[in-house]
Amino acid sequence: MKTVHGALVAAGLAAIIGMAHTGAQTAEPYKLGMFQQGGRSFVGMVIRKDTLVVDLSRANVGAPATLKQLIAQWDINTGTRLALLAATSALKAPAFSMKVSEVKTLPPIPDPAVLLNAAVNYSEHGIEMTGVATSAASADKVDPKVAMGIPAYWNRKPGDPRHNPYYFLKAPTSITGNGDPIMLPPGRTQIDWECELNIVIGKTAKRVKAENAAEYIFGYTLDNDVSDRGGRADGRHGSDWMLGKSHDTFFPMGPYIVPRQFVPNPQKLAIKFSLSGKVMQDSNTDRMTHNVYELVEFASHMLTLKPGDMISSGSPAGVGTARGTPIYFKDGDTSSCTIESIGTLENPVRAEK
Repeated sequence: MKTVHGALVAAGLAAIIGMAHTGAQTAEPYKLGMFQQGGRSFVGMVIRKDTLVVDLSRANVGAPATLKQLIAQWDINTGTRLALLAATSALKAPAFSMKVSEVKTLPPIPDPAVLLNAAVNYSEHGIEMTGVATSAASADKVDPKVAMGIPAYWNRKPGDPRHNPYYFLKAPTSITGNGDPIMLPPGRTQIDWECELNIVIGKTAKRVKAENAAEYIFGYTLDNDVSDRGGRADGRHGSDWMLGKSHDTFFPMGPYIVPRQFVPNPQKLAIKFSLSGKVMQDSNTDRMTHNVYELVEFASHMLTLKPGDMISSGSPAGVGTARGTPIYFKDGDTSSCTIESIGTLENPVRAEK
């Protein structure tokens, strides 16, 4: 038994040494999440194509109680220990592992201090919602007010034809997990979906430039920016983002966080949303108006971002409200959001009684 363990450790070390010498990714990619079993919650490492979860609280890697805490204390030693654990666990499942199907998956970060959402960050979504793209036809047609940028927060480069980025806050109390129901509020009949790539901040970021933003990103997850399109009859102050976005369960998120080293190009990921098996959104993150690094730059010029804070990067086209005959969630539906290399977030839809 001792010999087998030694061989596994040696194999894992070899993989890490090879990674250090070549600059390549670790041979065994992994995801991180929060799980519950028998009333006990723990941070887990997900491997073997999302079928096996390793309980990090029992793995002697110094894991804290929550994934948010793990991200906050992350350093090179943490990364090395987890890379070794992933490599050895891929060869032989440790005693402190279990099938993903045997545990409940919780939201990976249920309590971000900041939960930002980019509004209309895909040009095609802008067209389907308002008839106006988020990029002008050419730099010389940019509205002079847009061309000013947002002083102190967003400095536009000469010749940039895009509209300025726009954020809204979503209440952290709207967060729910994979497999948990999206609850339709009584009397609200126009509840819509928006499948989105979510950026998870890894270290404190203040006034970060886009070219340096990658080092402040811990990884990526999925979210569904569920939206109440019904509005308010009085039209007071225009759009009511609070009413439209922050109901309980209106932010399914997860199931896991993928560390950024396993997502070589976040701007080249297929993204799909299916409603009860029918594909409604079919796009790619390369269609974003502002990429993930620019989104971090803009956010960090307004707020000091901390580990575990989250930025949702916006929805592609294909939402229900923009169709010739609008389609909305109804009781009994299944919501399924899939992003290449990140995973699938699935939730039943239920009417609140």
